[in-house]
Amino acid sequence: MSWGDRRAVARRADLGRVMVIATFTLLSVAFFRLQVTGSDRYRVQSEENRLRPVPIPAPRGLITDRHGAVLAENVPGYSVSLHAMSALSLGTTLDRLSPILRTDSVERELILERYRLTPSEPVLVRRNATFDVVSALEELRPWNPGLVIESDPKRRYPFSSTTAHLVGYVGQVSEEELRLGSHPGARLGTLVGRDGIEQFYDAELRGRDGVKYVEVDAMNRTVRDAGIESTLEPEPGRTIRTTIDLELQRFVESTFPPGRRGAVVAMDPRSGEVLALYSAPSFDPNVLVGGVDPTEWQRLAASQDFPLFNRAIQARYPPASPFKLAIAAMALRRGIVTFDSRMTVPCRGGFQYYNRYFRCWRVEGHGSVTLAEAIQYSCDVYFYQLGLKLGLTGLLQDGTALGFGSRSGIDLPSETEPIFPSSTEYYNRRYGPRNWTSAVTLNLAIGQGEDAQTLVNVVRFYGMLAGPHGTTTAPHLVATRQGQQHTLGLSDRDLADLRASLVAVVDRGTAVAAQIVDLRIAGKTGTAQNPHGPDHGWFVAFAPADDPEIVVGAIVEFAEHGSRVAPVVTRIIARYLLGADAVKPRGGEYRLETPADSAPEPIPILPDTALLRGPGRDTVGRAR
Repeated sequence: MSWGDRRAVARRADLGRVMVIATFTLLSVAFFRLQVTGSDRYRVQSEENRLRPVPIPAPRGLITDRHGAVLAENVPGYSVSLHAMSALSLGTTLDRLSPILRTDSVERELILERYRLTPSEPVLVRRNATFDVVSALEELRPWNPGLVIESDPKRRYPFSSTTAHLVGYVGQVSEEELRLGSHPGARLGTLVGRDGIEQFYDAELRGRDGVKYVEVDAMNRTVRDAGIESTLEPEPGRTIRTTIDLELQRFVESTFPPGRRGAVVAMDPRSGEVLALYSAPSFDPNVLVGGVDPTEWQRLAASQDFPLFNRAIQARYPPASPFKLAIAAMALRRGIVTFDSRMTVPCRGGFQYYNRYFRCWRVEGHGSVTLAEAIQYSCDVYFYQLGLKLGLTGLLQDGTALGFGSRSGIDLPSETEPIFPSSTEYYNRRYGPRNWTSAVTLNLAIGQGEDAQTLVNVVRFYGMLAGPHGTTTAPHLVATRQGQQHTLGLSDRDLADLRASLVAVVDRGTAVAAQIVDLRIAGKTGTAQNPHGPDHGWFVAFAPADDPEIVVGAIVEFAEHGSRVAPVVTRIIARYLLGADAVKPRGGEYRLETPADSAPEPIPILPDTALLRGPGRDTVGRAR
């Protein structure tokens, strides 16, 4: 080997020694940082890898009636979740457990989709699992280490269909809602309100979830709880005490005509507190809790009776003759008439307005009547002329001021906005400036035409008639809620005369079948025009007439006449004021005592409007 070769070998050896020394030095520095300077940080990271947070669901708050009777509660239940290292292993486990969990292919795909969103957390596969299912799964736990079974209280509604549209129900929050942040603090699997009070007061009822930490092994399987000191306890949801009188609510359900569709709202006019609210037909909210069998959901959704539709706040009907009291109040407030005023044209069974003839329900007519008598006998001809005296602009302005174009403000979700034009511009936009005439005023004057109200909004108006000095508060279901004040703006003298006219309706007018011994009731019948079948019946009343404590409104679809609905309402009033022994429910006992009121001749320019379509759509009629 030459001298040059030996020198090259020596250089390579020196370089190798330097590299070894450098590598050793770097390793020494790294070990020093790991063991000494970075020990705390890496210890924390190690603990974080060893500990996994598990949410503790907060108990949902109770919902009670005004006396403390529980309308929505929590009962013991179990949830089943699975923790997996991959979607493939999760699918295998689901296939193995499907005979017990009874998961179909659709559920399987939904579970896998939830897993892909949060693969590091257990994925919920079954809520409200029965004890038998839990017992069977526990036997298989040794072969399914990712199985997580936790106590998960189940929501229960002890009075089922009686309070369904009031209380609502709960369901799992959707991925879309989480993405949009619709329910702050919610996570996959959280139960949120889906209707009724459960939805409106969801944030208060839901509380705040807690968290506990569990130790996991290298396969991310739970080994044991990390200890009580690492647990953050959940904050239970707030109990919501409603204004509902459960016994009255149950009586309303029992006295409502069986097999009929419609609704009832009872309210204290002095405070606006809702005492009862019922929609028929109803449904069992317990079958919808957490999730619903697709077959059951299809049955409810496809039913021609629309049981999920809350007719008390979502259905719109022509207010018919109960609206005549609003026309009377407008005219009195403007000083157009007094209670002794008579119209120029007496009632002879109809009223000629240019080339249109508008009928009164009484073919032989009422003759010359005063305002008080026109209310008592529900004379259409009188109110045709009173509407013309108000003028269309004045009628629309005053009606809007009285709230007929706005929602009542009740603390329930999805209340439908009434139909009521705020100005003549409505007609210009809808028909064109030259395609309508002032004849629309006549239909509006008797509660027909472009006027469709929810039951709760009509009850709110009658709450003003019954309230102290013509004032009431917006209907509400929780006493602590501050509702908007509404006032008629009438003198106490005029208000007393209006009430006396409504007493005459029950004593000698269109609601004589509704009289209750020893109880002075003021009320108004109505017949809402329905182009698709028999007319709908209205009755709204309050009592005691001199110092009202309760106002009750009812609408019964296809009842034909408001006089047939009146006994239902007065029995409810008697039960509330006189007690359980005062009157017994006689649901379905219909008798035609008086002719139907409000039967106007149609105005050809008025368009057809849909009646009784599906939930969330208009439910209106038109004059015919």
